Amino acid sequence: MNPTTDVSASLSASAPTEAAPLKVAVIVGSNREGRFGPVVADWLLGRFRGRDDLDVEVVDTADAGLPTALSYSPSPEVAAELAKVTPKLAAADAFVVLTPEYNHSFPASLKALIDWHFEEWRAKPVGFVSYGGVSGGLRAVEQLRQVFAELHAVTVRDTVSFHNAGAFFDDEGRHKDPAAPDAAAKVMLDQLVWWASALRDAKAVRAYGS
Repeated sequence: MNPTTDVSASLSASAPTEAAPLKVAVIVGSNREGRFGPVVADWLLGRFRGRDDLDVEVVDTADAGLPTALSYSPSPEVAAELAKVTPKLAAADAFVVLTPEYNHSFPASLKALIDWHFEEWRAKPVGFVSYGGVSGGLRAVEQLRQVFAELHAVTVRDTVSFHNAGAFFDDEGRHKDPAAPDAAAKVMLDQLVWWASALRDAKAVRAYGS
């Protein structure tokens, strides 16, 4: 027996392997005509640049075309729309939901996307970026926390919110004073990474709910 070989083999076996980047689906929740969402979405996607731990894909409710009337037997047209978005949600390790606030709540297009799915949300973390008037969309976020809790998702504590959002972005979509929102985005994404990593590792050992 060679003790040196045994020790080397033991260290090699216990050495951590580099984890694959976490897949994050960024969900643009508004499909309203003249919406401000794409401006905020472009800003948010910029916060992912330089992060090797995250692999981002956009799911835009304006492109999904899902009806609010749910069905256990969707028509071929609805099935085709689901085929555009369901695989992206299923593949995601985590989500960032970008939402405005309409009448103290979140858009119907976002609710439709959520309600057409179930397993895709389970045991995954959700972060939020909101925008609006005085409230900055935070009332929409509070309601979304309840919805995602029902779907067995975990919402991260810290959010990014833009109060009177239109006044803080220039005509090129750049934030005029980015220090505070950039810092808030980093905190939110760091929390998202912690939860997504922990839940991915846990599900690799034991399926959720088993």
